[in-house]
Amino acid sequence: MKPFLRSQLERYAQRLEELDFLLSREDIMSDMAQYRTISREHAEVTQIASRYARYCQRENDLAGAREMLADPDMAEMAQEEVAAAEAELVQLEDGLQRLLLPKDPDDARNAFLEIRAGAGGDESALFAADLARMYTRYAASVGWKVEIMSASENEIGGYKEVVLRVEADGAYGALRFESGGHRVQRVPATETQGRIHTSACTVAVMPEPDEHQAITLNPADLRIDTFRASGAGGQHINKTDSAVRVVHLPTGIVAECQDGRSQHSNKAKALQVLQARIQDKERSERAAKEAALRKGLIGSGDRSDRIRTYNFPQGRLTDHRINLTVYKLLAVMEGDLGDVLQALAHAREAELLEELERT
Repeated sequence: MKPFLRSQLERYAQRLEELDFLLSREDIMSDMAQYRTISREHAEVTQIASRYARYCQRENDLAGAREMLADPDMAEMAQEEVAAAEAELVQLEDGLQRLLLPKDPDDARNAFLEIRAGAGGDESALFAADLARMYTRYAASVGWKVEIMSASENEIGGYKEVVLRVEADGAYGALRFESGGHRVQRVPATETQGRIHTSACTVAVMPEPDEHQAITLNPADLRIDTFRASGAGGQHINKTDSAVRVVHLPTGIVAECQDGRSQHSNKAKALQVLQARIQDKERSERAAKEAALRKGLIGSGDRSDRIRTYNFPQGRLTDHRINLTVYKLLAVMEGDLGDVLQALAHAREAELLEELERT
């Protein structure tokens, strides 16, 4: 194991003792917010410290087994122990490196997934609907819950814009690298001469704000409008002004919700989306400053970045950030997105490991 990793891991054993002491204090136990924060850190530190303790134990086992190799009566058994210890040490070190990678505290949150049609007119709107279906099917395959927060449909069943809420532990962390420009190359259903068209959509993935901290918006900065929801919804939805649009005056950022029948519920959801968009804008600005110093492999997640091409004639999906190409496009569009998401996560881990070694 590299010295810089070992020195970092030694700190976790010390930190675990500190956290054990803090959790035994009555003043900490009586403050539930502080107790939750420390308990969460305790769980993370325990995972790393216990794995490192196992690593140290197996190092000692390996040293002992190597000494036994000199004894002809014990050599065969010792060789088996050497092989087992070496294999486990490799696995433990790999796991410890991943556990040491810096974590975004938002990764564990639910996610808002916003898809907007771009260049390409009706075909772009249809592709936006295809992307929404792809993410919804993937979510269903892994047991996540999805609800439509707001949707603006065109006349042929596509989306000019749709916002999905993905409810699952770690949804944002899993989907965060989907942010950016998605380009499609295919023959549109409306094309009579069989020509391939290129159109695009943008995707923005935002962490849902912490319910204990939201909503932190100043009411004086907001303009809230109510209106009748458009589209299908039965008699009720056409008779009441239940849909809500909220404008954040300082930034001009807008969010709306027309999914529920209750104006109060729609207002709460719209405020959540608005806060997520404002925080995403701040996050993007920070990422842009960091990118000026170092351009990451995965990119900033800015929606102007073209991250992926869906080529239907060739059945090919290409993610341009990590030079990943898979020839199972139809399966991906049906929600088989796991391999792509995993490849992006591994690329990010490799990038973070490089940074960790340089520190």
